This record gives sequence, C-alpha cells and structure tokens, in this order.
Amino acid sequence: MAEPQAPDTTATAERIEVSRTVRAAPSAVFALLTDPQGHVAIDSSGMLMGADGERVNAAGDTFVVHMDREALGDVPLGEYDVTVTIRDFQQDRLISWSVLGKVRPPIGHVYGYRLTPVDDGTEVVSFYDWSGIHPEWRARDIFPVISEASLKATLGILARTVAPYRREDRS
Repeated sequence: MAEPQAPDTTATAERIEVSRTVRAAPSAVFALLTDPQGHVAIDSSGMLMGADGERVNAAGDTFVVHMDREALGDVPLGEYDVTVTIRDFQQDRLISWSVLGKVRPPIGHVYGYRLTPVDDGTEVVSFYDWSGIHPEWRARDIFPVISEASLKATLGILARTVAPYRREDRS
C-alpha cells in the first residue's frame, strides 16, 4: 500500500494555494509564465481569450489580457481588457501579479507561482490571494472568484504544456 501523500492544497480565508510536480526544469516553467501568451495557453477558467505585450523580465512590467467573464457565468461583464502588472519577479523561482481592469476602485487581488526544483522536475505552487482587496470589494463578499479546482486544472494544463506526454517516459 502506498504511503499517504501530504495534501497539495492550502486554503485560508483569503488565499488559495495548490501544488503539483511537473516534469520540466524551473526555467521551462518560468519561461511559460513570463510569456503573456503562456497565461492564455494554460488558463482553465476560459476567461483569458488573448494577450498583447512582450515577455516580462522584472517587477513593474505589464501586459494586456483580453478577457471574457461570460466563461464563468456569474457576472455579465462580457469581453473586456485588463492590465497585468508584475509584482514579484525572481528568475525561475517566483512570479506574481495584480490585475487592473475598468472597475474602480482597483480590486487588489494577486495571482502567482512559486517554483522549487525537485528530483523529477519542478514543484509548482499556484496561489491566488485576495487578502489585500479594497474594502469596497470585500464588502461585496464575492471572493474567491477563481476556485481551487480551477487553479488545480490550470496546473494540469501547465504540466501538459511544458512536459507533453510521451509514452516512452512512462515505461
């Protein structure tokens, strides 16, 4: 019988973290996460429709994501654009960002990834933190917008994207 595994999720009242080991080097995962199109490619929510901008290289860098909230079926916002601003940037280790759209005041939630090298690839931790949201948004009691399941699914797509399945790897 297999040994029990530690849970791969951490949730607090204002933060969700999920993790997965991916069969790729941290540099390969980080390259995907610094590419605006990479965010679109791995999104499991269906909201990210496209992106414009260059690969990010530092905190403060920005790019635009074209969104469609109809994918969630919760708020009839339709299509809109948001600006992603990189908050934390540690090459091959950590990237986080905030999102600014049309709504004011700015919401203040943060998304990101922590990467840790492990023997068979990279442990990837995806997090979503709304602890710093503006009081007006907190009063609406609508967070989290993205579920733990959605974060887990995005990690699955990320794994498939940076380390595609090959039968010979499974022998």
